[in-house]
Amino acid sequence: MKRAKNLIAAVAAAALVVTPSLAMARAGGGSSMGSRGSMTYSAPPSTRTAPSTAAPMQRSTTQPSSPSYGGAGYSQPAPARSGFMSGLMGGLIGAGIGGLLLGHGFFGGGLGFGGFIGFLLQILLLVVLVRFLWKLFANGRRPAMASGPNIFARNAGPQPSDFRAAGGGGMSGAGGLTPIQIGPQDFQQFEQTLYAVQAAWSAHDMNALQQMATPEMSSYFGEQLAEQASRGVRNTVTDVRLQSGDLSQAWTERGMDYATVAMRFSMIDVTRDSAGRAVDGSPTEHQTATELWTFVRSRSGQWILSAIQQTR
Repeated sequence: MKRAKNLIAAVAAAALVVTPSLAMARAGGGSSMGSRGSMTYSAPPSTRTAPSTAAPMQRSTTQPSSPSYGGAGYSQPAPARSGFMSGLMGGLIGAGIGGLLLGHGFFGGGLGFGGFIGFLLQILLLVVLVRFLWKLFANGRRPAMASGPNIFARNAGPQPSDFRAAGGGGMSGAGGLTPIQIGPQDFQQFEQTLYAVQAAWSAHDMNALQQMATPEMSSYFGEQLAEQASRGVRNTVTDVRLQSGDLSQAWTERGMDYATVAMRFSMIDVTRDSAGRAVDGSPTEHQTATELWTFVRSRSGQWILSAIQQTR
């Protein structure tokens, strides 16, 4: 019984070590939400900043046109699951069953704490090797990338969207959708909105957020801030630095302009309790995030935020 308790404690400790950080409390909460007009359930084209596929919308007031909505390779979101943890625990259980079948006990000679740690390290090394090989393989199969300046408002001339880069033909053949050009002033506004949204979020300034985002996005922000208040914590995002950004899509439909841009940025993202103690994130270390932000405007208006999507 004592050895079984030690084993359970060791597994729990290992899970805490390998479980990824949950510090994603920035504006948007590390989730995908909002609307992109008729392109809400179509994957934005990949870019140099965000070469991987964007995650599908988890929350949106826009209704899908059919049960089989979405572009090529873009399906409805599935429940989140950690493949790393699943593989690790599967390996532990598989090895234990094998030991039982061979008559050596659940972990054979490795039931002791030292033997178990050695076995765990072997599994971790195997996982690291597989992930390394997978990245090498994936780098050779990067998808086509949309055109556009690779850093906002820095020597960037007007660039049209390359809708052919979108999976499944992008907007080709979509009625009422017309590509538009995005210039340096637009990119500068996108960058400034990134900073301003995070600052208003940190200050719990809903009035400012409502001026920079659609009513839908403002409502999502309000829910997240209310949740923080109910938990007695407060998240702040400071020292935001845009590292790179480029255009994924830009188009007009029904009298409204849309632009989806990929942004990779670093920040100090920390959540504190009512006593000022950090309970999530680090007050000294920068975190890096890559997200796709979609902006919308009327023909004579200013860009406002209408969606945030995570990358896979």
